[in-house]
Amino acid sequence: MNNAIPALATFGAGCFWGVEAQFRAIPGVLDAAVGYTGGDLDDPSYRQVCSGKTGHAEVVQLQFDPRQVDYATLLEVFFDSHNPTTLNRQGPDVGSQYRSVIFYHDQGQRAQAEVAKRQVDRSGRWPRPVVTAIEVAQTFYRAEEYHQQYLAKNGLGHCRL
Repeated sequence: MNNAIPALATFGAGCFWGVEAQFRAIPGVLDAAVGYTGGDLDDPSYRQVCSGKTGHAEVVQLQFDPRQVDYATLLEVFFDSHNPTTLNRQGPDVGSQYRSVIFYHDQGQRAQAEVAKRQVDRSGRWPRPVVTAIEVAQTFYRAEEYHQQYLAKNGLGHCRL
């Protein structure tokens, strides 16, 4: 019998603070950590990622119990949490580190991500095409501790300007 080893999901949807808070509120999400992935610099700092020169995206990596929340639901939250039609931009945040990206951990996640992206694109919700990238998960580098649960630590409900 499987002792419910948590599954992983990794999403980039702009500034990671607000995205982390949204995912933490979902029953079945056991943990959410903000960090960096998708680039070519080992163990980057926030300052390095913000330079736009590392190739990394700001991401949230989730540990979730698939018996309580399925990956399709996490994909819905991901697409609802940002504008997936703006290339390398979310609101005032501009640069490849803010790109819309799904990092899949297995072929099942990849297939579900592709289906979800097509559905969102065809839904008519957005006037422009969805530009979300779907890439294989790479090494996740946990962000500095002050970024973890940043909104909660600072008494903020969201990070919108």
